[in-house]
Amino acid sequence: MPTWFQNQMRRAFSEKNRYQIKLLNQCWFFYTTKHCS
Repeated sequence: MPTWFQNQMRRAFSEKNRYQIKLLNQCWFFYTTKHCS
């Protein structure tokens, strides 16, 4: 997991930003399925 992504996740969780957490999860899922298949 890239550092910038970890930082984004930490910020989203600290702010309890549900929308951003959901968005980041979708992006990460899309990224991993695209690159690992």
